[in-house]
Amino acid sequence: MHKDVAERIKNLRRVIEEHNYKYYVLAQPEISDEEYDALYRELEQLEKDNPELIVPESPTQRVGAEPAPFLEKVEHRIPLMGLSNAFNDGEVREFHRRVRDLLGSQEFHYIIEYKIDGLTAVLTYEEGRLTRGATRGDGFIGEDVTHNLKTITTIPIILNEKVNVEIQGEVYMPKNAFSRFNQLREEQGEKTFANPRNAAAGSLRQLDPRIAASRPLDFAAFGLQEREGRRFPLHSQGLNFLKKQKFRVNDYALAYSIEELLEKCEELYQKKEDLPFSIDGLVIKVDQLDLREELGATAKSPRWAIAFKFATQQEVTSVERIEVTVGRTGTLTPTAHLKPVNVGGAIVKRAVLHNEEEIRRKDVRIGDQVLVQRAGEVIPEVVRVLKELRTGNEKEFSMPENCPVCGGRVARDEGSPILRCTNQARCPAQLREGILHFISRGAMNIDGLGEKLVDKLISEGLISDPGDLYYIKKEDLENLERMGAKSAENVIKAISESKTRPFERVLNALGIRFVGATTARLLAREFSSLEELKKANQEELEKIEEVGPKIASSITDYFREEGNEKLIEKLKRAGLKFEQEKKALSQEFSGKRFAFTGSLDTVTRKEAEQMVTDRGGEVTSSISSRLDYLVAGEKAGSKLDKAREVGVKIISEEEFKKMISG
Repeated sequence: MHKDVAERIKNLRRVIEEHNYKYYVLAQPEISDEEYDALYRELEQLEKDNPELIVPESPTQRVGAEPAPFLEKVEHRIPLMGLSNAFNDGEVREFHRRVRDLLGSQEFHYIIEYKIDGLTAVLTYEEGRLTRGATRGDGFIGEDVTHNLKTITTIPIILNEKVNVEIQGEVYMPKNAFSRFNQLREEQGEKTFANPRNAAAGSLRQLDPRIAASRPLDFAAFGLQEREGRRFPLHSQGLNFLKKQKFRVNDYALAYSIEELLEKCEELYQKKEDLPFSIDGLVIKVDQLDLREELGATAKSPRWAIAFKFATQQEVTSVERIEVTVGRTGTLTPTAHLKPVNVGGAIVKRAVLHNEEEIRRKDVRIGDQVLVQRAGEVIPEVVRVLKELRTGNEKEFSMPENCPVCGGRVARDEGSPILRCTNQARCPAQLREGILHFISRGAMNIDGLGEKLVDKLISEGLISDPGDLYYIKKEDLENLERMGAKSAENVIKAISESKTRPFERVLNALGIRFVGATTARLLAREFSSLEELKKANQEELEKIEEVGPKIASSITDYFREEGNEKLIEKLKRAGLKFEQEKKALSQEFSGKRFAFTGSLDTVTRKEAEQMVTDRGGEVTSSISSRLDYLVAGEKAGSKLDKAREVGVKIISEEEFKKMISG
């Protein structure tokens, strides 16, 4: 039996890592999120039941390290030298001339790669296992950040081959992920990062790996150093080897003449807007490794490579007005509305000024001529004011003393430049954003309710808080413009179905400041009901892992607000779950194994799986003779055929619901 369990654990690890590679690196997922979650939970449970079989390279251990007391220094076996720069075609031609003079008549060609704007890291693999990861540092000595690098899903813990290698690559934060990450930090009153590179560097140098794991970091390999001998005469061959080891390796180009080199550089440059990451140039390298040794290096940089840097795209425009918007948590954010200007191929009309302190520091006034750029190729920002061009007609700007939307009192967070509207219960801006958060996928997940419909419901006076959603009638919706009977029926059904969401999702949906999905899950594990949570004081809350003073204070403040209490009572009357369901009281599914295929009509896949585990059953994604039931929904896949082959009992969603109801 123990041998069977060990083999199952081994297979699960292999399958999960394979799906991680297909999802994160190739962006070609082969299974649904629900199927992946089922595999992961099965592995977690098997390792929990058999702790002696847990190994550091298991997918479940990516965030298993304790916080480091400090970052240890690491001396690089081979120094990572910096690159000299070229800023135009003429300087690239000069680089080529120097290489040609040194190599004489020997034939060579170039490889051109994107220069990602991130933080370089060096990964050490021994016998194909990741043993250490370090930052570049000064090129000679870096810092050991293995605990954080292991949390990045695109870094394999085990390679396909048992090789001893050092792999260089760039840790970065994708552009879209960086924008969302900064927006969330701003909403939570935390300091934002100036660009994706700073965000990646700040995340990688955290002592606690859980912080790095919570941030959207990615990794792309660009170099390989073999510890014994050399199998690959070309750098490009080494990159192809890294692809086979399941690393992300970005597109590159080969060039066999200086004219082709410049042409390829232009082609890659034109694609930079479509890239998911920020770049600050291209890296041009001689592809042949033996010729690199012959070319050697100066005291500062190798002679066989150069960075072709892009000039920062900056333009001058004028500030037409400054508008203050209000977010879900009441944050007041000033935004400069600019005279439209083309910056690096994109029309820029607005630039976020973040807060009053930032406006004062840069002395931005309405009517000013300003220099703007797209920070990290992503976010428009005001670099500086061209004060020498002022005419005297410019107007200083002050943040409003009252909320620009509802007129409510504005207060500043202690020790923070952030201003916030305190009228949470009655502020229309907070109401709208709060409702959109409430219905979002990570909260109540109400399909069919989008931004436009929410705006209509608010403007028609049908809702004044999220609780009102559960008291809307079908005829109320049918009377709205472009809303037919069928659409209205679907929305009402989706709202009703959301009442089945578990306590942790309801807790997240309330929109308590600093309490997102992860914190809501932690609180739901600690407290069996909302009433228990309400009774907890600041000290009790701070004892919970990952709940610090800010979060604890925000929770206690939330329950002191009369408007929030009224909302909770309204949601309770509607039938939402404000306490944990009793787990596995009857254990009627104890020893039974279930699998699911196809789409379910009345519950989500995750909810159905939870119903099984709550009753003592086990959920698996694999089909074998050991399976007791396959629940087949609409558009059932190949699992259905396999279940028939091995004689598994197949039941419909309706039959499954009858089993659940007893």
